[in-house]
Amino acid sequence: MKKITVLGLSVLFVVTGFFTSCDSVKNANNTQKGAGIGAVAGGVIGAVLGNNLGKGGNAALGAAIGAAVGGGTGALIGNKMDKQAREIDQALPGASVERVGEGIHLTLNENAVRFDTNKSTLTPQAKANLDKLVPVFNDYADTDIQIFGYTDSTGKPEYNLTLSGQRAASVQAYLVSKGLKASRFKTSGLGIADPIATNDTPEGRAQNRRVEFAITANDKMVNDAKSEAGR
Repeated sequence: MKKITVLGLSVLFVVTGFFTSCDSVKNANNTQKGAGIGAVAGGVIGAVLGNNLGKGGNAALGAAIGAAVGGGTGALIGNKMDKQAREIDQALPGASVERVGEGIHLTLNENAVRFDTNKSTLTPQAKANLDKLVPVFNDYADTDIQIFGYTDSTGKPEYNLTLSGQRAASVQAYLVSKGLKASRFKTSGLGIADPIATNDTPEGRAQNRRVEFAITANDKMVNDAKSEAGR
């Protein structure tokens, strides 16, 4: 996350001259970075960065960045996302939690959410770990959650694409069964795309069999933050 975030901000530095030094980028926290992006071009910059990352790298990461609003509104949203990210990390230490832009990029590998081979049914361990996220998601109800399913490269790509979508849908269905609103969720199956490790080793393939989340502000959070920023 840090490398990508700094890269995005360095592009803004070159194009706009907004940041006066590299130190100002390094020393900015996530909330300040969100405000800085917004002061230059608001959600337009976030959408461009997110779209590029989604095409050339990681879809969930791109979705989290692409939802940026910016300005004082973005700073307030970023502050709430900072808190939520910390609570997710505390609830499920084995997960990878990244704060990007005004959103959260969450990765659950096989150690957190495991599926049986060629199946989309959640194992008891996976359900237990998802249970740990439910209270946090409930506490931050004004967020949208996109779930992306992935597989390793074993088997036919078409089959893996379908399986990954079914696995993402299983995660959504389980979270909804625990009381979360279905309207908060979108799911996508991306199959073998966006590998985060080599598919040449068992360890690498295990890392690629994963579920990722992009957690972003919904309309209510955005509107509330706009009202607060305008006071």
